[in-house]
Amino acid sequence: MMRKWKKGLAVALCLLMIMGALAGCGSQRPASTTGTGGAGSSLLKVSMSLGEEEWAVMREDIFPAFEKQNNVKIEAVQIESGDMAAKLESMKKAGKMEIDLIAQDNMQLANLVDKGLVEDLSEYRDMIPKEIIPSLVPVGEFDGKLYFMPFRPNVEINFYNEKKFQQYGLKPPTTWDELLQVAKTFKEKEGVGRILLKGTLDGNTTVQLFEFIRQAGGDPLVLNDEGSIKAFTFLKELYPYLSPDSSKSDWNFINQYLANESGYYGANWPFAVNVIVKDAGKTEMKSHEGFSGPVKKSKVLGGDVLGIPVGAPNKEMAIKFIEYLLSKEVQETLVSKLGWPSSRSDANGKVEDWQKPYFDAVSKALESAEPRPNVTYWADVDKALNEAYKAITIDGKEVKETLDKYHSILEEAKKK
Repeated sequence: MMRKWKKGLAVALCLLMIMGALAGCGSQRPASTTGTGGAGSSLLKVSMSLGEEEWAVMREDIFPAFEKQNNVKIEAVQIESGDMAAKLESMKKAGKMEIDLIAQDNMQLANLVDKGLVEDLSEYRDMIPKEIIPSLVPVGEFDGKLYFMPFRPNVEINFYNEKKFQQYGLKPPTTWDELLQVAKTFKEKEGVGRILLKGTLDGNTTVQLFEFIRQAGGDPLVLNDEGSIKAFTFLKELYPYLSPDSSKSDWNFINQYLANESGYYGANWPFAVNVIVKDAGKTEMKSHEGFSGPVKKSKVLGGDVLGIPVGAPNKEMAIKFIEYLLSKEVQETLVSKLGWPSSRSDANGKVEDWQKPYFDAVSKALESAEPRPNVTYWADVDKALNEAYKAITIDGKEVKETLDKYHSILEEAKKK
């Protein structure tokens, strides 16, 4: 009996030793990652919100050179900007930050700073190249501190079907009055509206509303001031002459409507140049910087900025990657491959001849571009603007009364 017990104990000890050896071997395996870094390389986790075509350029044209130069593997993570605060907050509370660098929509920054989720990068301010467009830097500043580096500016340009405009003796509108006249002419001649506004009653519409309000000298965060009243009064007058497809026009579908000629005029981000002109072959689709309102020209400055989460495991490598992304070579690649506007003033040299008129329009539009305010109650602003637009243009509500209602809602939101 004693011999059987000793034999069993010996077998058990052998099994434990084997399991320990296997566990030891397993601990030597590198984490599963994407990228081309070599053996013994470190890992850099980068989050961006991109389409598949954009990710393809990152993986094939941007990441490899940095990985090779720095012996690092880049793991790409897709996190939408609207979800970023919740994701980082969850990782921070768990004491396990898994992201080293984020590219974040510039209207989704305030909560990240307010909740202490991103690093103060003020000590790296001198790293910003002098060729970076100066107006892009303040977007990442809060209370005099730099939390985000410029990366990808964006501004909508206005597309127009040159053949259709010429057919009716029209020119691209440069004022609200001209826009209304163009809209009326198309409706009269063809029996249907041909002007597209992004009317999906979400963030797409918010961009358009910001521009109209500011063009009239208004403040979208006040909403019932003189400029806002002028803007919504004009939009109510314009609405009957819009294309029916406006209600379905977001950043994606508006390209389709312009390409298939259900709309002859509409604004979208510059990536649409490749989609409409290059891919769909609509060479008659030209662009300009847009129109001015009664007070001024105004475009919304969109785009992404770069930040480092608090507790990022590879902060120093993330800093190096930021420097790399801001280089002329990388910015030129993003311009030529994706049609992105550059954050540098010297990085448009690789634009193809056919693209140049569109990038001229982008450059002119950027001159009047203003960032959206970074407020912690942005969701309330977004909701109020879209509900006011629906009430006034679709439901036919009175302008001043409606805007007074939503002004009060925004005032309450500020106090939260």
